[in-house]
Amino acid sequence: MEIFMNSIIGNKKARSAVEQTAEIIFTICAFFAVLAVISITVYMFLNGTPALTKVGLTEILFSTVWKPTAADPSYGILYVILTSIVGTTLAILLGVPIGVLTAVFLAETAPEPLSKIVRPAIELLAGIPSVIYGLLGILLLCPAMYKLEQKIFAGSATHQFTGGANLISAVLVLAIMILPTVINISESALRSVPASLKAASLGLGASRIQTIFRVTIPAAKSGIATAIVLGVGRAIGEAMAISLVSGSSVNAPLPFHSVRFLTTAIVAEMGYAADLHRQVLFTIGLVLFVFIMIINMTLNKILKGEKE
Repeated sequence: MEIFMNSIIGNKKARSAVEQTAEIIFTICAFFAVLAVISITVYMFLNGTPALTKVGLTEILFSTVWKPTAADPSYGILYVILTSIVGTTLAILLGVPIGVLTAVFLAETAPEPLSKIVRPAIELLAGIPSVIYGLLGILLLCPAMYKLEQKIFAGSATHQFTGGANLISAVLVLAIMILPTVINISESALRSVPASLKAASLGLGASRIQTIFRVTIPAAKSGIATAIVLGVGRAIGEAMAISLVSGSSVNAPLPFHSVRFLTTAIVAEMGYAADLHRQVLFTIGLVLFVFIMIINMTLNKILKGEKE
């Protein structure tokens, strides 16, 4: 009996030591995660605010003229901000419904042999580097957009032809790029819905389609919302693919205009920028950073409100 009690006490002490060690490790990891966020925030504000005092907040945020290397330089990024807002919004409006409906198909109605083919293909899309999407856009999408542009603006003396690298091409590439994220997370959320909810709905006489759209999807809305948040994050933060298919010119965000996003503005000019020009690029990064923070906080608040 004494040996048995000693064994129990020894096991408790060992378990307690393991739990304490794990708690310390998790606390350290959490500390460094918070420290990283704070460090990034402080760094962005320290490097992004000097240009605001030198050029002026109104000049940078509300002027539409971007000529940083001219004799009389101008640093207006209003068109760049509007392009990011319009392009991201259109990509989400296009990509999210397709992604969610694809997830519903895979989780609820797809035959197993078909889902075994489609699911790995979607996972493969998630692993493709973004620059590959841009190259495919140049080879396949831009020529098609250019032919459409030539038909629409045939005989126009004022339109500047973009060769197919325009806002529409950028939106389509972004919509395709967010599909794997939205599909994978939404499908996981749909599969986690208890089978009893579906059985109860079917037992009350609801059809399968009614059960999917009135029971399953509402029950999985938290996971689907998370998928949308991550999709928004990828759409806003993408640079390489968009720089290849958007034309990278500062213009109003109209469908057949060559445009520049916040991310592509930094990528396109950071290599040769200096002095005030370089500081303004950090200000663009700060605007992008604040933009993402606002979107995340807004979506999180909406999700918390729905849960309550």
